[in-house]
Amino acid sequence: MSTVKDVSAPEFISAFSAHLKKGGKIVVPEWMELAKTATFKEHGPQDADFYYVHIAAVARHVYMRRGVGVGDLRKRHGGKVRRGVAPNKAGIASGSIQRKALQALEKLKFVEKSPLGGRQITAAGRRELDRIAHQVAVTKAAAAAAAAAASATEEVVAADEE
Repeated sequence: MSTVKDVSAPEFISAFSAHLKKGGKIVVPEWMELAKTATFKEHGPQDADFYYVHIAAVARHVYMRRGVGVGDLRKRHGGKVRRGVAPNKAGIASGSIQRKALQALEKLKFVEKSPLGGRQITAAGRRELDRIAHQVAVTKAAAAAAAAAASATEEVVAADEE
């Protein structure tokens, strides 16, 4: 059985965000379409599914590391502040979006507060994330097998023509 650590991050995040959106248990805040992700950004995200993708990324991050807090996520999802002719500096992301993502995961019982501080993944959350990761690994293996079979048939056809 594959775990989240066995699957590439972009594949898992896209699959888990689609699962969250299809589930319908997460309510996107009304202000999300107007919000920027950081103070140094000029515009908000253009992707309509940004909130689901962000929650999936936060869930993966909490899965990989125990004791993740809002401050850690702000640094992780931050970027560079462009200051004109002065050197760039590191900027942190919006704390509200990080907090709402963690609260949404807590509402789904995927994440809980850690006694050591921050958040940690629950057993139910680990099981659900591993189930999605296993689905991603199986579909990827099936696609690889289909591609290998297609290339093998092309080689046989090419050999027959010679």
